[in-house]
Amino acid sequence: MTDTLAPIVLFVFARPEHTRRTLEALAANLLAKQSDLFVYADAARDEREVGRVQAVRSAVHAASGFRSITVIKRETNYGLARNIIEGVTEVCNRYGRVIVLEDDVVTGPYFLSFMNAALDRYVDVTRVWHISGWSYPIDSSGLGAAFFWRVMNCWGWATWADRWKCFQKNPQRLVESWGQEKIRRFNLDGVHVFWTQITANQKGRLNTWAIFWYATIFENNGLCLNPARSFVRNIGHDGSGENCDYTDSFAVEQLGSEYADLPECKEESIVAVQRIKAFYDEIQPPVGQRLIRYFKNLVPGVIGYRR
Repeated sequence: MTDTLAPIVLFVFARPEHTRRTLEALAANLLAKQSDLFVYADAARDEREVGRVQAVRSAVHAASGFRSITVIKRETNYGLARNIIEGVTEVCNRYGRVIVLEDDVVTGPYFLSFMNAALDRYVDVTRVWHISGWSYPIDSSGLGAAFFWRVMNCWGWATWADRWKCFQKNPQRLVESWGQEKIRRFNLDGVHVFWTQITANQKGRLNTWAIFWYATIFENNGLCLNPARSFVRNIGHDGSGENCDYTDSFAVEQLGSEYADLPECKEESIVAVQRIKAFYDEIQPPVGQRLIRYFKNLVPGVIGYRR
């Protein structure tokens, strides 16, 4: 591992209790005291949110356990997508790599160790674009410490500046240029419906960022590293988030601990992809419920991607 650890960027808004839990868990990481933390705190949209935004900022100012803490307070409301895109770009441009969290991601004590080791291991492996800290609640046997696949997860993630500079959010271009076979593969070979989030952004029904990072990686034939056992737990599926519904389908029972050597980058794991496809088949809501959600313009995509 390099002497200089990757900076951590945390995006917060108006959930003080979630923010406190996220900060406390992050500070308990083995490498927290040697890590620099940057917190991008978004501003309230209206008077009703001012108190909660101030409570979040108070929680951030009370945080400790890191080498340094830098707080960037937005004076106007950026919204999640703009806040993340601009914040990640700023830190990547300055440090060359970044570890990214939001205010509803509780990390295990080995999260920073895994992320930094992976950033070092694959810095010169140009097909690797993204490191995920979260993984699906699937059978991890036979997958090793981690595996590669095409889809990125945004609940605790990391990347490098030379990959992130390729990020594009241009839904109109994608809608006009992608054919059905490409869309089918993007949709995990037709098992899921990631593409609907592209079209919802294009129509102005959503304003998100993560699906476009996945699209950027996908267009460049990149791979994403996923731990076989998740190092994070998302606590935002309680109805409190801007882009997350209430669900426990993505809950993980136990967070990952120490891990073996990271794998050599080859191709995506067929076994892992099969298990994740089976997971999506199991949690797919009934047809009637999917139609209701569609006509309400609540995109029936993976919940963690509605970011």
